[in-house]
Amino acid sequence: SGKQTLKIFDGNDAVKRNQFRLISVPRIAKNEEVVEAALRAYYINDEQQEYELQTFTQQALLSDDVINRNDAGEDSNLGSVFRESVPEAWIIRAKPKDEEVIRIYPAWLKVGMAYVSLRVNKDSTTQSVIKEVLPLLGRQTECLQNFKLVEVLMGSKQVQRMVLDNHELILNRLKDIRKTSVRQMNQTRFYIVENSKSIVRVNLFVGGLPPQLFPEEYTNILKDELAIKTNVVSVSHVYQAQGAVVLEISCFSEAERIYMLVKDTTVNDKPLNAVVIPEVMASKIPQNCCPLLVFVNPKSGGLKGRDLLYSFRKLLNPHQVFELTNGGPLPGFHTFSKVPSFRVLVCGGDGTVGWVLGALEEIRHKLVCSEPSVAILPLGTGNDLGRVLRWGAGYSGEDPYSILVSVDEADDVLMDRWTILLDADEPAEGAENGVAEPEPPKIVQMNNYCGLGIDAELSLDFHHAREEEPGKFNSRFHNKGVYVKVGLQKISHTRNLHKDIKLQVDQHEVELPSIEGLIFINIPSWGSGADLWGSESDNRFEKPRIDDGLLEVVGVTGVVHMGQVQGGFRSGIRIAQGSYFRVTLLKPIPVQVDGEPWIQAPGQIIISAAGPKVHMLKKSKQKQKK
Repeated sequence: SGKQTLKIFDGNDAVKRNQFRLISVPRIAKNEEVVEAALRAYYINDEQQEYELQTFTQQALLSDDVINRNDAGEDSNLGSVFRESVPEAWIIRAKPKDEEVIRIYPAWLKVGMAYVSLRVNKDSTTQSVIKEVLPLLGRQTECLQNFKLVEVLMGSKQVQRMVLDNHELILNRLKDIRKTSVRQMNQTRFYIVENSKSIVRVNLFVGGLPPQLFPEEYTNILKDELAIKTNVVSVSHVYQAQGAVVLEISCFSEAERIYMLVKDTTVNDKPLNAVVIPEVMASKIPQNCCPLLVFVNPKSGGLKGRDLLYSFRKLLNPHQVFELTNGGPLPGFHTFSKVPSFRVLVCGGDGTVGWVLGALEEIRHKLVCSEPSVAILPLGTGNDLGRVLRWGAGYSGEDPYSILVSVDEADDVLMDRWTILLDADEPAEGAENGVAEPEPPKIVQMNNYCGLGIDAELSLDFHHAREEEPGKFNSRFHNKGVYVKVGLQKISHTRNLHKDIKLQVDQHEVELPSIEGLIFINIPSWGSGADLWGSESDNRFEKPRIDDGLLEVVGVTGVVHMGQVQGGFRSGIRIAQGSYFRVTLLKPIPVQVDGEPWIQAPGQIIISAAGPKVHMLKKSKQKQKK
């Protein structure tokens, strides 16, 4: 056929394991052509002049010693690879060199410099390389003994590290690596590393504990449930409001024991959770550096969150990407608590964004960067906040790298948040001794909107359907279909909501028209992108903005009206605009805040501005610069 198939090994290691790759070359091919084909088979992009092929027999394959079939030296240069008898197999060898240029990577953060290049010759040792490299990295005043040179092999399955001896000849080391495997040379890096005294310190976040206890009480619970050894375990941080502590453990085996035990432990019928907290060296972060803290909800939006979790862990340092199903947002904020400046990316639906903003509000006073800006990667069904901030209606598989660039170039905007106080007049069921105790007031935070009546009722029905068959709710299309279905069942409802509630805006009574749903909106997007307020100008009201300190109050007459608003044919009935609201419920009414619905007992609902405005990131209109 004029073609010949050859076995190619890339070094002694491949020979021992009998792992080869096949190449097909013409019978009349010259040595250089075969070398080029052999290098291509192993994806090695080096110049073919730097390599040669050495032959060996089948018997040689069985022994550790790889010999040349023709008993010629390793340097022999054959005119053509093929003689009368074609050899069994070939091995790629690097030609010996008198000097080489190698890359040395600093094992600390050096902005703008990934590595330095250094020329080494046959006299270069590990010590001489360290001596030459330190001035190039701005560490010339430091003592040589404080540093070591580490060879790191980054294989496909594992990372191997080896500290090089101070007197080792670098060229000999390179020759040994290539003899073992030419391809391995491409996966090997040399790092200059500071010697540090190794102190065992594992920080373990433990959540799910009862909230609002004293530090000593938390210690006692941990002693009882986890049998912690107080000589090697101490409580370094307590988050009383969230029922969480951070343990500092000075023994690896004890840390592992506690970590495994926590997973099977419940306190007051609530399971505990544990997250190992990485130590961020905040003092070494450059001044103009603004790292990104990423939260991913793997359950949001058709389970796309799981893929994003893996992608962001590859693109960023995996320690800055947190899975919200494991301990919520608190472990992430605790890890970044000493970082002077950072941003947050939340991957999830509007409910997930509200969860993270709520956690940020609670822990803000313990962060050095108390007002980080928050970007959104929308994964939920509605994603109204994501739409308003230009992040889109939902993630549809864009390249995760370009998302990170968009976050880097996004504009900082302010957004109002609101506190809703729910104070029921009716006593809680099952009161003791026949004395009725009213339910304690409940406080919830709101970012997008709060609905009473038909809007909340549809949300509640959808919620129940999802709880019954969660497996079916893994696509936005199906989720919206269920909303339509529950909506059609409510078409014949009567418009009596205005008789069951009273509304006060900024201390003034407001007369309600004949409606079935009342909605308070903070952002110009409702129910998956509909404009409920409408765009027409109106002398009675200011033009709505997300940072104006005002909420808009809108009424809907029923399911048909809501459908027309969703389709863009109509807008809602404008009722009021203000900064302080009191709603009196005369009977139990469905209520929903940012998509979370429930039935609220008769009583008072008070809505007012919550603390400082939050910093959000709005996607830039311009095309990406980078």
